[in-house]
Amino acid sequence: MSPVSASSRLNKNLHQHYRSLPQGDVAQVTYVWIDGSGETLRCKTRTLECEPQGIEDLPEWNFDGSSTYQADTSNSDMHLVPVRMFRDPFALDPNKLVLCEVLKFNRQPAETNLRVRCRKVMEDVQDLKVWFGMEQEYTLLGVDGHPFDWPQNGFPGRQGPYYCGVGADRAYGRDIVECHYKACLYAGIKVVGTNAEVMPSQWEFQVGPGEGLDVADQLWMARFLLHRVCEDFGVVASLDPKPITGDWNGAGCHTNVSTEASRAEGGLQYMEEAIEKLKERHAQHIRVYDPRGGQDNLRRLTGLQETSSIHSFTAGVADRGASVRIPRQVGLQGWGYFEDRRPAANCDPYAVTEVIVRTCFLGLVSAFPTDVDYCRYF
Repeated sequence: MSPVSASSRLNKNLHQHYRSLPQGDVAQVTYVWIDGSGETLRCKTRTLECEPQGIEDLPEWNFDGSSTYQADTSNSDMHLVPVRMFRDPFALDPNKLVLCEVLKFNRQPAETNLRVRCRKVMEDVQDLKVWFGMEQEYTLLGVDGHPFDWPQNGFPGRQGPYYCGVGADRAYGRDIVECHYKACLYAGIKVVGTNAEVMPSQWEFQVGPGEGLDVADQLWMARFLLHRVCEDFGVVASLDPKPITGDWNGAGCHTNVSTEASRAEGGLQYMEEAIEKLKERHAQHIRVYDPRGGQDNLRRLTGLQETSSIHSFTAGVADRGASVRIPRQVGLQGWGYFEDRRPAANCDPYAVTEVIVRTCFLGLVSAFPTDVDYCRYF
């Protein structure tokens, strides 16, 4: 049995007693933000005098950036600016979760606040009606870092029976997955599906389709809910692109892309044009598709375990070993979307959707501005 956290073994019935106490007309609002790692989420909660009806009802707040890799102790206050509000599946109505942008003391975006740039780019392509769908893979771990429900001193059977598997010997941690799914739906996140993945203890959920900024906002909050649900169960949700070395699948965030033109009859030609542009800038995209400039994906994109090689670009119909895949049905009907399979599970969806739009649809001479560091080494 995988070790779980001590907190998860506390008396949950006692906890529920306090959860169910009346709170009058006030609302608890939990502010959520991306910290200086570009991967990890932080949160804190405040009380408002009444239930907020929209973002305009949510005041800005602040936090100590010196404790989140975002500021020095001598100038540590950072601004939290609410941008998206969700229902709270833990504290329930009228309580809320709010996704925030982080601004520095001078009101400039923090280094890991890539939402500002993403928003500007998406505004430039509004007429194209670019849609994204993102497939978030993750791995459940015990608090010791060992995959959940794997033998403590060994490995489960080889990959094969686990993908979309059913049964106690094939599906590891389904309770967690189903609770997360319902939490997302309650919150108002557009999760369109979930399934067990190829490696045991690895799962996936899909967010979208929708416009880039909207899908990225929802994916970040869905990640927050995943970590909170796992906290309740005493396990860890890892977005490491290759949590287990050897002949085990890694974890990605496959990104589906379409425009109004590609979704219409004859749209395949527009997808092929976009894919050709992606080919020309393969190396630059690899730098953006994980938070360490491609170093994480170097472990995952080996050309094995349903991945392409990080060193070359390939595309094909129904080819899960390609950099970019056109689904079989799309190839047959001649319209729809394509799937970029290169983004890592721990990618920043703001960076991924932005750079795809820049390369495929804006036709800029430089798709990668020099005034932003997409690769956040720390």
